[in-house]
Amino acid sequence: MRNIVIIGGGAAGLMSAASAGDNCKVTVIEKNMRPARKVMITGKGRCNVTNNCDVSTLISNVAHGGKFLYSAFNAFNSADTMNFFKSRGVPLKTERGNRVFPVSDKAVDVVDALTAAALKYAEIKTGIEAKEVLTGNGAVSGVKLSSGEILQADAVVLATGGKSYPLTGSTGDGYDIAKSLGHTVTEIRPSLIRLEVREGFCTRVAGLTLKNITLSLYKKGSKKPVYCELGEMLFTHTGISGPLALSASAHINGKPEDYFAEIDLKPALDEKTLDNRLLRDFSDNKNRDLINSLDRLLPKGLISVIISKAGIDPHIKVNQVTNGNRHSLSYAIKHVHLSITDLGPIQEAVITRGGVSIKEINSSDMSSKLVKNLYFAGEIIDVDAYTGGFNLQIAFSTGYLAGTSCSKTI
Repeated sequence: MRNIVIIGGGAAGLMSAASAGDNCKVTVIEKNMRPARKVMITGKGRCNVTNNCDVSTLISNVAHGGKFLYSAFNAFNSADTMNFFKSRGVPLKTERGNRVFPVSDKAVDVVDALTAAALKYAEIKTGIEAKEVLTGNGAVSGVKLSSGEILQADAVVLATGGKSYPLTGSTGDGYDIAKSLGHTVTEIRPSLIRLEVREGFCTRVAGLTLKNITLSLYKKGSKKPVYCELGEMLFTHTGISGPLALSASAHINGKPEDYFAEIDLKPALDEKTLDNRLLRDFSDNKNRDLINSLDRLLPKGLISVIISKAGIDPHIKVNQVTNGNRHSLSYAIKHVHLSITDLGPIQEAVITRGGVSIKEINSSDMSSKLVKNLYFAGEIIDVDAYTGGFNLQIAFSTGYLAGTSCSKTI
């Protein structure tokens, strides 16, 4: 019987344990008192389990490392994930964007089912840390715990997560273990995180949510956006957040200040149609100041911002607005420019970008190319995806592949 030690009791670690089978002695090491703390807060506590789509769509929604995940996604795809939870008493539903949630809207149901599946094959040791992976003759031999105890191991799965949401236990410990074993850890950065911008008007409208708008992200010097999506976002005291902003952050490579964003407040209207809409609104407000005549078109908090960006006197009478003024107004409405200065802190990021280099991991089974019988799963690997359940699917797929692979007698 093989002794398998899984370091990390999150989504990837628990799936590894549930997939190892009953021909192994499996031990999960989790430093928190309860496993899967981060899963508990995903999807604002509802848990976006996966995305109801095929493998090619899964891969296309991976921002970094999509090709590397081909084998993992084929070994355990989103349909497998859905069947896994449904068969364990967690009914699921598919919402907008093919996002999959438990019908109960309670992440705890997902956590309980995942934990129970792992406990069928594994012992979960909580409140204790793995300090070192021991090796001999180029292969793993054991794991040293913070208590001083040494667990003998024929295989080890590193599934410690990244550095985002450190209060859930994702503090980057696994990176140090991987480095000590000779692995390269790429630059660690936040992803799916709010964007900080230079424009001061954001502070004045902080808390304002925009729906059915388009956010486009450009790299300076390029006319083609690297990201453009219709949806929802909100302003913060230092910039923008919400689904669109978080997704845009995943497309930023290099320095954030090399990018800028544009908001189209009326994406359903081209500029000519928008101009006609302005004419109609103005006809009902001929004797009013401009600033008091746009309430039906724009959120109140943004009216003065748009008028300022159009370079028009806010107190000009509507009947004095020229064709040129209207065209400037239409342009300002459809091109709200935001100069990005930075990403939010990694502690607030949904996921971590960077991790153990995929060049040093066999994609076919998640095993290390450097140390025999060492495996990786989940966010510790240098792969990350967009919002919509794709990152949890990465955890489940790589966890499943690592668990089934390390349980095989070599």
